Amino acid sequence: MSPRPKKAPAAVAPKGRPIRRSQPRTVTVPRDASVPDYSRTPLDAIPLAGLPPRALIAPNFRLYELSKSDLAARLGIDNGFASEAHLRAAIHLARQVLQPIRDAFGSFSPNSVYRSQRLERALKNKPASWLSTSQHAKGEACDIEIVAIPTLELAAWARDHLAEFDQIICECYDPAKGPNSGWVHISLKPPGAGTNRKQCLSYVRDKTSGRLVYVTGLTAMA
Repeated sequence: MSPRPKKAPAAVAPKGRPIRRSQPRTVTVPRDASVPDYSRTPLDAIPLAGLPPRALIAPNFRLYELSKSDLAARLGIDNGFASEAHLRAAIHLARQVLQPIRDAFGSFSPNSVYRSQRLERALKNKPASWLSTSQHAKGEACDIEIVAIPTLELAAWARDHLAEFDQIICECYDPAKGPNSGWVHISLKPPGAGTNRKQCLSYVRDKTSGRLVYVTGLTAMA
């Protein structure tokens, strides 16, 4: 009787750790038939009045994700869109910026997209008469973090792969605090609002003064 063949040893990663088998990233989630799906509807054809918060406005993003804010919730600030123009801008941004990033890196929800003037004043500790010029206040910008992707890598991917953008800013990145410190700010002007600048900046701490400053390019240091 011939001896039973030995099983091949399990593959191991360096230092004896078992290799993790990759799992499929795509999960099909049943759609709720009661929630309207405008993910493929042309921007100008979406009925913006009375649009429910859970309406799909891009394949993987819902309306409420474009105005959610923990700070607004804590302070009781209404962060609803001030105009249909701001809402259209935010939906355009979701489709052209958030969705391509989601397609590349998997599920996430943006830190911040639209911020009302009242929320901007609370966030930046400004008086009631102050008006923000931030693109967030027009629905034209988002702040993004993805846990598994280093901040600079995410910013560089956006620069190299997004079809269009106005600004990409690597904000408050500090390598001493780890590769995921800070966040990536990406803005996009809606159709008819002018030419996108395709500008890349970093908002980082200056080594000499210790102040946060804007510098050209995607970098960790001023």
